[in-house]
Amino acid sequence: MTSVLRVTPEPEFTKPYLHECQSCGLLQHIPPLAPGISAQCSRCGTTLHRARRHSLDHSLALTIAALVLLMLMCATTLLGVETAGIQLYAGLFSGPLELIRRDMSALAAVVVFVTVVAPFGKLLGTLYVLLGLHMTRPPRHLRRVFVLVERLSPWSMIEIFVLGVLVAYVKLGDLVTISLGTGIFALFVLTFVMVWADGALDRQAIWEALDRSASADGSPSGLPAHEVATGAIGCESCDLVSIPKPGHAHCPRCGSALHGRKPNSMMRTWALVLAAAILYVPANLYPVLTVMQLGAGAPSTILGGVQELISSRMYPLAALVFFASIAVPMLKLVGLTVMLVSTQTGRVGWLRDRTRLYHFVRWIGRWSMIDIFMESLLGALVRFGSVITIEPGIGAVAFCAVVLLTMFAAETFDPRLMWDAVASQPSDSFAKA
Repeated sequence: MTSVLRVTPEPEFTKPYLHECQSCGLLQHIPPLAPGISAQCSRCGTTLHRARRHSLDHSLALTIAALVLLMLMCATTLLGVETAGIQLYAGLFSGPLELIRRDMSALAAVVVFVTVVAPFGKLLGTLYVLLGLHMTRPPRHLRRVFVLVERLSPWSMIEIFVLGVLVAYVKLGDLVTISLGTGIFALFVLTFVMVWADGALDRQAIWEALDRSASADGSPSGLPAHEVATGAIGCESCDLVSIPKPGHAHCPRCGSALHGRKPNSMMRTWALVLAAAILYVPANLYPVLTVMQLGAGAPSTILGGVQELISSRMYPLAALVFFASIAVPMLKLVGLTVMLVSTQTGRVGWLRDRTRLYHFVRWIGRWSMIDIFMESLLGALVRFGSVITIEPGIGAVAFCAVVLLTMFAAETFDPRLMWDAVASQPSDSFAKA
């Protein structure tokens, strides 16, 4: 199949640079890329860089719009409910406040962090860096700020929160009369803008802009694009390839610690996976919600909630909850275990497939938070005394712990260790990988 490229009179090519693939550890040269063109690892197939078509000013405008929408969402009502002449309204903080009232402060802190603190920190940090790049001599600490933005990105879960709100809206349809607030419209637009902003932002272009300011004041840089030296290490935060100085193994660009491989990766990942597997049992056995209507009701587990949705013929919603709350956590535990065992036993087969599995597990882990967001909203909205009340259960705390532990496990696992096994095998064994 041939592809047709749109040719511009003067395409803005990216600068060539040296890159260590964080999936397989291969050092390789990234050539100049035209807008819209991507570079993939020649060994594992991971996308290393995709040159964006939009300028940094385009990303700046989207970031400002997202910040305004996030503040509007925080300051206004999301949903309102009414039954038996009683009205209740819930905003972004209503769910966490109800969790605190139910002695679930830790769960409330997690919800606030992933829906408010992390998105605000990510957007404010990005805005600060993009504005700083317009200065004649950008301050050097912009590099550390952008590293913080990168580390906050996986914990910003606005796009997952909107699905949690959607599930809560559907579940409330048969119980109460629902009204939409200004905040819900701001939330939907914010989700679209943040996804657009993430897709438009070229992180490599930001690092190149920061490098230009660094070269002006004589700050050290990494290895040239054409040079591959023994002992070179790629920074996990900014991707700069450099040779660490003895006794000072830090990236000369962003200051992050340099490691040939993540320290104690296998041991830390095993500990997190085992802890998540243990908590997965109470997360499914203990109730996550208790619905009391006219004095009658019973606690409901995750699987029980799925069965109730099926009984109500809400099949798409039942499939979404089952996938996010039951299938995804099990997939993460099984997938991480497969990768750990295959790495420790030195297996070299299916390396590309295992690398894809790693990226899938790392990406999908956060989507299990849909259930947590739904439960916090339901608890805040449905408080009508003896008429109808919904209370979050202790199972939600265990389930949230499973989600967080598996996310940390995916971050601590180093997929390059799977490829390191190739070095200890005969040269013809890689052909089977």
